Formats: sequence, C-alpha cells, structure tokens
Amino acid sequence: MTQGDGYWRVDIRDPWKQDRTLHTYVLVSRKDSARVRDLPDGTLIYTPVERSVVFTAAHCQLLCWLGAGQAITGVCDMKYINIPWVRAHAEDCGDGMLPMVENIVDLRPQVLLISPFENSGGYGRLEQTGIPIVETADYMETSPLGRAAWMRFYGLLYGRSHEADSLFQTVDSTYRQLCGEAAAMPKGRSVLTERITGSTWYVPGGRSTMGVMLADAHAGYAWAADEHSGSLPLSFEEVLDKAGQSDLWLVKYNGPEPLTRDMLQAEYHGYSQLKALNGGEVYACNTTRKPYFEEVSFRPDLLLREIISLTHPGWMPADSLRYYERIE
Repeated sequence: MTQGDGYWRVDIRDPWKQDRTLHTYVLVSRKDSARVRDLPDGTLIYTPVERSVVFTAAHCQLLCWLGAGQAITGVCDMKYINIPWVRAHAEDCGDGMLPMVENIVDLRPQVLLISPFENSGGYGRLEQTGIPIVETADYMETSPLGRAAWMRFYGLLYGRSHEADSLFQTVDSTYRQLCGEAAAMPKGRSVLTERITGSTWYVPGGRSTMGVMLADAHAGYAWAADEHSGSLPLSFEEVLDKAGQSDLWLVKYNGPEPLTRDMLQAEYHGYSQLKALNGGEVYACNTTRKPYFEEVSFRPDLLLREIISLTHPGWMPADSLRYYERIE
C-alpha cells in the first residue's frame, strides 16, 4: 500500500506467480476526487465504499468489527454466514460459484469482494457488469498475522483505517504474547486435524496457516517439518502411519446434531485405529453454531489461544474453549 497525492495505490502480488502482480487498485476519497490528477494505472475505487456485495463470511465479520457492516448490501452463500446482522439486512445473491448477477446489479454495489482462484478463468458475467472486483487473496497468506494484516487494506476501502489499524495492533500484540507464553512451556500434546474426504485426507502442510499456528502453539504436529504452504492430499494409511498416535484430533463439521464417537466410527471404519478416538481426545467444532469461519481469518489470536489451551492442559480453564467441544 503506497500513499500518493490524494490517493492510495494498492498492489496485490499474485500468490501463484510471485514475480507477477495479481491486481492494482487506486483508492481515491470522494471528497478529493475533483482535485486529484495524474493517477497511476489500476482499478479506480472511490472511498469510502458504502454499498458492496461480499462473497465470504470472514470478510462480512471483519466489516462488522470495523463498524462498516451497513456497507454489506448483499452476500453470496447466505446459508453459511452465521452473523445475525448480515442475515437480517443483506440480500442473498445466490451461490458463490453461481451468483445471481441480476440481483447483484440491482443492489448497485460499488465493489464486489471475491476470493480469486488459480486458473479460474476469470469472473464471467460479473466482469461484464463493470463493478470493480476486489480480489480478496488474503486466504493465500501462509502466516496467520500476514492474513490478518489485510484488514488494513479493507479499512482503507471502507473508510475505517483507524479502526482497522487499532484492531490489527490488538491482534498482533496478543498473538505474539501468546506465542511467547507457549514457547516457554514444555512441548504440547500432538495434534491431528481434519477428516477423510472420499479416499483422501487433506492435512495442513507444515508451512500452511494452520501448520504455522500449531508451531506457534508449541504443539506436536506430524508434518511440522513439511515445506508445503497448502494442504497435503494423503491416503488414510499415510495419515495413520505418520499421525495415528497423535494425542488430539481436531475436526470441524456442519450439522444440526452434535458429533459423537459412534458417528465418526460409522463414517469411516479406519478411524477406530486412531489413538485420539480411542482415548476420548476428539474435539469438534460445529461451524453451524460456532463462528469459526467468520472469525479466525482475521482474529488468529482467538484460535491460537484455543490450540494452546487444548495442547497444554491446565494452562487455561477447561471451559474457556470458544470453538471446539470434546465429543461424547
């Protein structure tokens, strides 16, 4: 982010091709727009943004935290957004992969906040509307604090720079303090995450956001030495061989009923070989009831505290968990 005479230029590096720029934005305050001259090349956006369509729950929650929730006029995938204000006031614009373009245009948004994907082929009809597309590539960051720092960009967009800077300072200082406390403790219990999908179990790479967070929590992790920043697609046998003796198993699910040990065993017979399941050390997060996806992207300090609590018994009260619950 570079400040010029009456504008901000924001360059987003292409996360898949590090020597390229994914997108350049030029942000100009409406009150200064008449006098600003000689703007650099880039997508022009007048700030503060007052109407927008947001495609992810995490960005909706962040805008609410920054006091810009009223600028969320529409969302995609409303069924996955557990934010009461957004559900009550924003229009549902359909599925994120197949949005209702006519509905979006009718809302007259000034920007669309959409997560880019490698080799996606663009944004189809949305690009034809002429509405500036803000490519929210923050999810590709490999550092929890690196992703959280993107709130400063979004603060500029919505005229909430002071609020964004203040929140990030809180997140940054709290996260670093927690890292220091964890590092001073003995190595924590080992962790296995996620579940098998079809025939593949996707585990976080050692340099992924979750891999880094497990290291920051001073927890044991079977793939801590791995160099990948994304997920590792593994067979169940590979996971069992390398991480079957992990002390804890952290899973996320989406459903009306609490997840139980019997339900996990019925889902996949191989789970019965996991030490954590047999020892009763499985902790589950029901994302329909807990604001996991809404919060952790920009408040990694909240998740780090949780992981430290789980991997270092006695560090915090047992009833202090925010997202996970021990399954019956």
